[in-house]
Amino acid sequence: QVQLVESGGGLVQAGGSLRLSCAASGSIHSINFMGWYRQAPGKQRELVARIVSGGSTNYADSVKGRFTISRDNAKNTVYLQMNSLKPEDTAVYYCNFRNAFGPTDYWGQGTQVTVSS
Repeated sequence: QVQLVESGGGLVQAGGSLRLSCAASGSIHSINFMGWYRQAPGKQRELVARIVSGGSTNYADSVKGRFTISRDNAKNTVYLQMNSLKPEDTAVYYCNFRNAFGPTDYWGQGTQVTVSS
């Protein structure tokens, strides 16, 4: 069983930066998708950024140019560097590791990011 542990959330002023980390314990050899989602109060969970096994990345239009997803395979960890944060980035952020072609699907516990204006 894989467990995902997130860290790095917090309170920051608009224009500031945070880096989220998501570390996986256990075997993730079947994982070919790592992503960060967020959910703001009263809104649906949305995909913020993803990185696939070949290294390609994709971002939501709202975060392009400000957020960067990366991974450290040796540490089984994925990161989300968030720069130029805006109040509308406030949400609970979740990491997701899964096999895009199978049932394997793991979620982190969520970490709160609050951006003050």
